[in-house]
Amino acid sequence: MKGFRAFLLRGNVVDLAIAVVIGVAFNNIVQSLVKDIITPLIAAAGGTPNFGSLTFPIGKTPISYGLFLNAVITFLIVAAVMYFLLVAPMGKLLAFTQRNKEATERECPECLSLIPAKATRCKFCTAIVPPSAPAAAPATVRQRPLIAGITPRRSADRE
Repeated sequence: MKGFRAFLLRGNVVDLAIAVVIGVAFNNIVQSLVKDIITPLIAAAGGTPNFGSLTFPIGKTPISYGLFLNAVITFLIVAAVMYFLLVAPMGKLLAFTQRNKEATERECPECLSLIPAKATRCKFCTAIVPPSAPAAAPATVRQRPLIAGITPRRSADRE
């Protein structure tokens, strides 16, 4: 019983439970949005007040394709929200962290493993690694005057 309690109180299980509850609540909100707002707006343009009543018969069996349309619209809304609120920001965050990682690491020329930029020996294959080439100094950019004849002053010019 003690191990089970420790399992339940771990952060991952509690976080997952909270995510499921929030996901179910969000799903209810999106279904209501589709059923009560989007479907009537489409019905105003198309003339069908409820997609749920859209059916076509195959023999004596009615096929409710309107309910499927509601489910597709709900899925598209949930997918768009998940993409724009979670996937895209996480992609930017990962790209940012990779950019910082590239500035501090380089590849070993022998085994192609990532090693610290200042390393002189590879920690994986123990090969002697030549020092990394210093980054090229950025070219100086001359500022153009905002007003003709007046050049902006740099902080070094003020002293």
